[in-house]
Amino acid sequence: MPSLGLQQTIVDPAVHAATVARFRQARIPLPTFAQLAQPRTIPPQVSAALAQVDPDAAHPLNLFRCHWYNDADRRGLVDVPATIELPPALTGVRARIVLALGRRFPMIGAHKVLAAYGCLAPRLVTGQLDPVRQRAVWPSTGNYCRGGVAISRIMGTRGVAVLPEGMSEERFRWLERWTVDPSSDIIKTPGSESNVKEIYDACNALDRDPQNIIFNQFCEFGNHLVHWLVTGSALSAVYDDLRSRQPGLRLAAYVSATGSAGTLAAGDRLKEEHGARIVAVEALECPTLLYNGFGEHNIQGIGDKHLPYIHNAMNTDLVVAVSERVTDGLGVLFNTEAGRAYLADRRQLPPALLAALPQLGLSSIANLVAAIKVAKYYDLGPDDLVLSVATDGYELYATERDKALSRWFPHGFDQLDAAETWARGLGAAATDHVAELSHRDRERIFNLGYFTWVEQQGVPVADFRARKDPAFWRDLRALLPAWDALIERFNEETGALREW
Repeated sequence: MPSLGLQQTIVDPAVHAATVARFRQARIPLPTFAQLAQPRTIPPQVSAALAQVDPDAAHPLNLFRCHWYNDADRRGLVDVPATIELPPALTGVRARIVLALGRRFPMIGAHKVLAAYGCLAPRLVTGQLDPVRQRAVWPSTGNYCRGGVAISRIMGTRGVAVLPEGMSEERFRWLERWTVDPSSDIIKTPGSESNVKEIYDACNALDRDPQNIIFNQFCEFGNHLVHWLVTGSALSAVYDDLRSRQPGLRLAAYVSATGSAGTLAAGDRLKEEHGARIVAVEALECPTLLYNGFGEHNIQGIGDKHLPYIHNAMNTDLVVAVSERVTDGLGVLFNTEAGRAYLADRRQLPPALLAALPQLGLSSIANLVAAIKVAKYYDLGPDDLVLSVATDGYELYATERDKALSRWFPHGFDQLDAAETWARGLGAAATDHVAELSHRDRERIFNLGYFTWVEQQGVPVADFRARKDPAFWRDLRALLPAWDALIERFNEETGALREW
């Protein structure tokens, strides 16, 4: 069983010394988690040097851009994280629906690089990865493996991506450019989005070689904690800014696709601070949480047929399922001339919003549709806010758009198809496949994890059950200042911060 990233002391002094030496030589400083939550606290010399760094380069200082406050060109900072608000003319509901833009993260154009750093940093500063001798293995169904490979490249470490063979061609093309040896550093597992167990099986085989270190986002608590702190505080800042201009605005819900459950952790913070409901989103074709179901789907980035170990299931309020046909269709609607013409002419969307829609990838569209269903379920009004995230942009899915056109619109896509697509996906989005969870429902979902984590992955039953207690998740947060102290000590030892 993986170590879950819970260590607070140096595990292997020899590995720690080798890591310090590598980072000193390569001039790689590490940001603290607190700095990523509040990037204005990043050291001034780093901020000044960042202005000259390409945000898409494998440059050490891009680690300091792994936050939600990057500006449009990703070279400077904004006071409030960038968002896209979808108006009633598009959503068909009165509630305000706002998504934070993951497209502004560095190197991969997706917020999963933050999750990768959240898993990696605690392992580095506690001497659990030798960046010279070992390979960092990144299991994923979406962007997490790209984030891990990007950070591995910065460290001069072999980064290995493990992902289903059915993912978009754009992901594989990116990985081919960034991995050291694509033939061995890109491992394609059978199936597509829903085939997470096959990823685990491949990682278990790789784990037999001590030269491979597995960073399993589905069970690394660094993934949960970095999103609780960094994403949670960013979304809270978005809400505070909106409320400052609309007193009385209520944060009714936070919506996030399940995925590795890392991003869902932001909901724990928003629920504590603002009373938001936490909504987990999954594919209707594979309704694991909703119906104990199974199947295949193409909403890439929300891997399922299991419950992640870091999912705080007892704190989830609703589960909503969205069909791949809806997300495929809306991806075409938002990213074709006929679709944009319909949205401009008939829905009266302004040019700026039309230009922003390509910032929504497939899982982002799923979050949008789920937010609409939640707004309809609770009959939310203009003083209600539903917050979510746009994980990545549609540039990763151009080939998926072509597949969707062939599958759903074999005779072409015109304005009539656009009107039907909007009506089916947004206008007629209903409250079906929405479950408001009782305590027993939460227990049922929690228990689903037993089969993956105890039976398959060997977690002790007592450890598995401990996660049912809310105090378990609150107590985890003490790791954050401990890890930041270790990062600060690590930076002192490398001297890398003084090099910029």
